[in-house]
Amino acid sequence: MQIVLLEDVKSLGKKGDVVKANDGYARNYILPKKLGVEATPQNLAKLKQQKNHEAKVAAKNLADAQELARSMEAKTVVLKAKVGEGGRLFGAVASKEIAQAVKEQHGLDLDKKKIVLPEPIKTLGDHEVNVKLHRDVTAKLTVRVMEE
Repeated sequence: MQIVLLEDVKSLGKKGDVVKANDGYARNYILPKKLGVEATPQNLAKLKQQKNHEAKVAAKNLADAQELARSMEAKTVVLKAKVGEGGRLFGAVASKEIAQAVKEQHGLDLDKKKIVLPEPIKTLGDHEVNVKLHRDVTAKLTVRVMEE
């Protein structure tokens, strides 16, 4: 029996796959638990339409992320911090402060988890910070740390 999976089924396939399953397994397990539906022409058409919709949404999200990346790379975020001897900061600038400064200065709502800092910023000056906006899009944001 041909089945369109509605959920991931271990040892059978992933959501959206059209798989061949034994009749008994399909009737007694997959169909009653709503893990899949029979692969009728209507269900296959619905699956195709759903995949097209998901592809459009993914393409739109990617385009939005690329546009945001282009606008971010032209911007600089200025942070002020207390400085000790030799231009070293008291403490450090972390992703939380960067996300807050981006929201205040440019009106962009960034999640602090998307800001990639290999280590916190502990010196004055300009620093390039990577921001992971999408699985395929990473933007570079310039963070300028100045003396308070």
